[in-house]
Amino acid sequence: MFRWAALLGLLGLAVATAVIIWSGIDQVILALAQAGWGILLVAVFHFIIIAVSSAGWRVLVPGKSKPSLPTFFYFMWVRAAVNNLMPVARIGGEIASVRLMTARGMRKNVAIAITIAELTLSIAAVFVFIALGVILFALRVNDENFIRQLAWGFVFSVPVFAALVAVQKIGFFGLLSRLFRVAFRDKWKDFAGNAARLDRAVTIIYRRKKRALVCALWQFAAWSLGAVEIWLALYFLGHPLPLIEAAMLEALIQGVVVVGFAVPAALGVQEAGFLVFGGMLGLPHEVAAALAIIRRCRDLICYVPALIAWQADEGRRLFGVAVKKHSTSVG
Repeated sequence: MFRWAALLGLLGLAVATAVIIWSGIDQVILALAQAGWGILLVAVFHFIIIAVSSAGWRVLVPGKSKPSLPTFFYFMWVRAAVNNLMPVARIGGEIASVRLMTARGMRKNVAIAITIAELTLSIAAVFVFIALGVILFALRVNDENFIRQLAWGFVFSVPVFAALVAVQKIGFFGLLSRLFRVAFRDKWKDFAGNAARLDRAVTIIYRRKKRALVCALWQFAAWSLGAVEIWLALYFLGHPLPLIEAAMLEALIQGVVVVGFAVPAALGVQEAGFLVFGGMLGLPHEVAAALAIIRRCRDLICYVPALIAWQADEGRRLFGVAVKKHSTSVG
């Protein structure tokens, strides 16, 4: 799996590089120079999006005693960093966040259940966001063939989401345990524990419909704030778009990122999306390419510190376990 991820990552990097070269490296550099410190401000704004998403995730925690919002911000920060910067097909962050939650005293079945539920509700929210973006884009752009292709792509994605929901109803973890038992043997059981207990925990979370709805609304707000981030970046690049068009662009970019989930960090997929959709909304090629680079800069500025903090956290935890084992053996 790692070899395929590496190969896809290299291909994506080649595509991203080709997009920048085709757009004109000199012009792209000039556009980025104009943005200047605005690139840092865009990255800082992204922390607001992480905080909003964290608030929605925290809502799902059962009981009145919950980890604080800053603590959940840390969980989401690390989760997003792993998914965006590492070759894990955008699922490794969920595993990392579960480890962090259990290390802080949360029961493993609860940590896994709220993560699966939040992930599903977030997918539902981005599904709605993308649908609205496609509709608005169809009204804005006069290209029937292209719009037809987008519409068909959206239609074909509906069964995928429906299957995700259906699998959770019939026993998501029971199915996974049977599939992963062959590939990972006891490692999956050691991580996930009792499959039936996990399925019950997920079902209980969904039964709290008000909390699930509030979580979905928080996630939709987080996806929508991505449009503001696009607007800010274009403002600093000197090519502002109306906010509604920034929302269209963000929705369509998220759509191509979802389609290209297997490509590490959506390398090349995201850049090509900015070039195609940005051009259709009237952005010069060099500006669209610079916008894609700003998003990569945002990821590095926001998420590299998260990976460092996470590794330091894991190091302290493992050191503590080693010291405890040593003390026990000596005693």
